[in-house]
Amino acid sequence: MPRAKRGFKKKNRRVKILKQAKGYWGARSSNYRTAKEAVEHALTYAYRDRRTKKREFRRLWIIRVKAAAMLNGLTYSRFIQGLKMLGIELDRKVLAELAVNAPETFSRIAAKAKDALSQPA
Repeated sequence: MPRAKRGFKKKNRRVKILKQAKGYWGARSSNYRTAKEAVEHALTYAYRDRRTKKREFRRLWIIRVKAAAMLNGLTYSRFIQGLKMLGIELDRKVLAELAVNAPETFSRIAAKAKDALSQPA
């Protein structure tokens, strides 16, 4: 059986890892073994945090909507309940955007939600 020297395959694998580790501090950017470990950890964190990011943004939007609802005399849960009663299907991202950039529009929505809550079911 002929001898297989691996050659460029091994080199390409190493180059790929070192390219991913570009910009890392110290040996993590130049030493293959250290760089491989650092890249594996980084990819793990990236995968995990793509999911965490969604949670963090939802929390931020809810905090912003709650603050704006409080300025209009409603709690967050009562505000959302009023929107559901009216059939207004704005998600939290849009509501947070309105609360920050168009407070007068948000106030009108909050007033409608408050009216819906005050009417008997």
